[in-house]
Amino acid sequence: MKLVIQGKNIEITDAIREYVHQKIEKAVNHFQTLTTEVDVHLSVARNPRINPKQTAEVTIYANGTVVRAEESSENLYASIDLVSNKIARQLRKYKEKRQDKQHAPVKTAEVLADEPVAPTLVSDRTPELPTEVVRMKYFAMPPMTIQQALEQLELVDHDFYMFRNIETGEINVIYERNHGGYGVIQPRNGNGHTNGKHHSKATHTAHVEAANASRG
Repeated sequence: MKLVIQGKNIEITDAIREYVHQKIEKAVNHFQTLTTEVDVHLSVARNPRINPKQTAEVTIYANGTVVRAEESSENLYASIDLVSNKIARQLRKYKEKRQDKQHAPVKTAEVLADEPVAPTLVSDRTPELPTEVVRMKYFAMPPMTIQQALEQLELVDHDFYMFRNIETGEINVIYERNHGGYGVIQPRNGNGHTNGKHHSKATHTAHVEAANASRG
């Protein structure tokens, strides 16, 4: 860990330097894996109207994040004590938030953020889909009712859920409609109807249950 000490209107004596090292190293002791550099700025206000006049400022660079604290008092050593305690609390909060983010489920909205597409990127060519599959996902697909699929949809935090319809044995997709409620996508056969002998019942169930869910 790199520790830099600077002073304004004050001479950084060996005693002050030793005290800063002792306090700051103790404050960041449990966070050294996160900390890359610590800048300490000590200053004394010459203006007699400024009270308190002794200020200690600590800036920590931790994995691209800046953590900063500042404290002032009538005594420089007291200011160093105060800012050391404060920066330790700041680092603790940063570490806790960092751990929460690492353990939190990643939401689709965070991965695929909505960003405007520059007109120059699409104005002179036809939009194309990617030419290769970059990820394959495999998961169990036990038969379930549309209502069960709807419950799963609410748990996975997506706007759609693929499932095997227990009535027809076919793969269906239940999705959240932009204008409210839910819809179900079912496969068609050659004559324009859904496959399976229960297709009309399944379709009716989809609309009824999705509508009930949207009102719930």
